[in-house]
Amino acid sequence: MKTCLVVIDSQESFRHRPYFTPATLPTYLSAQNALIAGCVAQGIPVVRIFHVDGPKTADNPFAIESGLIRPIEGLAGFEPAITFTKNRHSALVGTGLDWWLTQNSISKLIVSGIRTEQCCETTTRHASDLGWSVDYCLEATLTWDMHNADGTVLSAADIMMRTATVLKDRFARICSVAQALGAAS
Repeated sequence: MKTCLVVIDSQESFRHRPYFTPATLPTYLSAQNALIAGCVAQGIPVVRIFHVDGPKTADNPFAIESGLIRPIEGLAGFEPAITFTKNRHSALVGTGLDWWLTQNSISKLIVSGIRTEQCCETTTRHASDLGWSVDYCLEATLTWDMHNADGTVLSAADIMMRTATVLKDRFARICSVAQALGAAS
């Protein structure tokens, strides 16, 4: 089974969002960098995905014009097999990623990146529905606290647990960096 690592939206744009807090960034970067390094060492292609959306103005952190559509500071440098930009939650919508995966005989994806419950989870569900086997590397994803409709806070840890719960054994195998690298081929 030929494997590919997909690094989703690990981009500088997020530092410029009101919900960004740096507290969990080092832990995420450590796991993400270890996953990238392990895949590169095993010859597993690494695909980079950037999210580009909204008004094409310098004050929009998700616009190319902002200069923030670049790897988040602290992410290890690597030469991606290919880079795609997306403007939807799933990296498989309108990007050409599905075509590239098929052309390269990829049958298994390792999903990682930012945000756990949004673009990473959506891409995982979509990939599974299209027939790819998916390892969801939870520790190599990042999200932040969110507010419920009643104003209470849903912690990032609870969001991650919820994502793992709904994906596990339905859409993906939930795994650590070591487990993803150990099962990669």
